[in-house]
Amino acid sequence: MPRRYTTIAAEIAAKINQLPVVEGDAFRAGDILVSFDCSLQQAQYQKAEAEVDSADQTFKSNQRLAELNSVGLLELELSRSGLAKAKAELQANKAVLDKCKVSAPFSGRIAEQKAREQQFVQLGQPLLDIIDDSVLELEFLVPSSWLSWVRVGGGFQVHIDETRKTYPARFTRLGARVDPVSQSIKVVATINGKFPELMAGMSGRVQINSPK
Repeated sequence: MPRRYTTIAAEIAAKINQLPVVEGDAFRAGDILVSFDCSLQQAQYQKAEAEVDSADQTFKSNQRLAELNSVGLLELELSRSGLAKAKAELQANKAVLDKCKVSAPFSGRIAEQKAREQQFVQLGQPLLDIIDDSVLELEFLVPSSWLSWVRVGGGFQVHIDETRKTYPARFTRLGARVDPVSQSIKVVATINGKFPELMAGMSGRVQINSPK
């Protein structure tokens, strides 16, 4: 299994414009995985920018008039509040606009593509399953009696069914509790080295030599 994996979901309701990386392809952290058609959101952002400019001009004008005692304090404060409100609206629109492109949180590969280009998606709809397969981990159960000698960092071999090859591995984590029914505990190990033929989802048999 991959060390890191997640599902990328839509943070806005919009039409998918591009999916630059397709199922099975590799990507780097920061690469654009999904881009949406955000012409409406862009227009709303530009409108908010214009409203900030207008509110700023009104506030500055009232400031000058206040220096000449030609405007009341209440009107000055209202224009100040109007400027703050316009700036807040601009930031809100910018936050929405930033969601029009989805960047990769880590380097990895596309495990499954759940949506297509030109498809309209809803808020929260899953788009892509991504995995970081730079480090592959093994999960399996061992007898709880082995806790007397199994240690993090200890090495062993694992035979993978799909490749029919044996690979070196080492223990990286031990489970937090023992299953009292089966008297076993889950352990996690890591494949030592890079082997291009290995993929997430493969299975096999661990070969561990217990001490005499």
